[in-house]
Amino acid sequence: MDTQRLVRDCLREIPAAQRQLYEYFAETMLGVCYRYTKSMDDAEDVLQDGFVKVFRNLHQYKYEGELGGWIRRIMVTTALNFLKKNSRYNQEFSFDNENLHPVIDDDPVIRITGKEIADLVRQLPVGYQTIFNLHAVEGFSHVEIGKMLGINEGTSRSQYARARALLITWIKKNEELNFKTGSYAGK
Repeated sequence: MDTQRLVRDCLREIPAAQRQLYEYFAETMLGVCYRYTKSMDDAEDVLQDGFVKVFRNLHQYKYEGELGGWIRRIMVTTALNFLKKNSRYNQEFSFDNENLHPVIDDDPVIRITGKEIADLVRQLPVGYQTIFNLHAVEGFSHVEIGKMLGINEGTSRSQYARARALLITWIKKNEELNFKTGSYAGK
């Protein structure tokens, strides 16, 4: 796909180009939105708001880097704003300033699928889930996350460490359960 031509046509408000841009990126971006929300309905709301922002700000795209990366950044920002504004998430979306670090730093041998890991991440409290996604999935540094969320870098590191420790605990419990039930992959 010629993204430069597509962007130019979208800027000229050609409906077919706008539809093509949306259809090309919608499924992937819905996945991004869903990683930050607790329901598909909320993810779809974030996606729609995000695409409104994409089309409203498309003139700011500088043709540097991939268009999908530029759109992803808008979707992540839109999702974070949604979490901050939505009362259902707002109570869980708070961070304390304790800089706790993980007690253990061992890595479990993972014998679960990517979908199972994604499901576990979705079970994290919203704050943990958000920071885990921003750092481990999106690749933002803790400094960048701190700026995005209005928290200090240490809080981001702490929340990430807590999320990671909780996931490791859940994965280990899953492994123990699988071993006890005979569905252990290494059996």
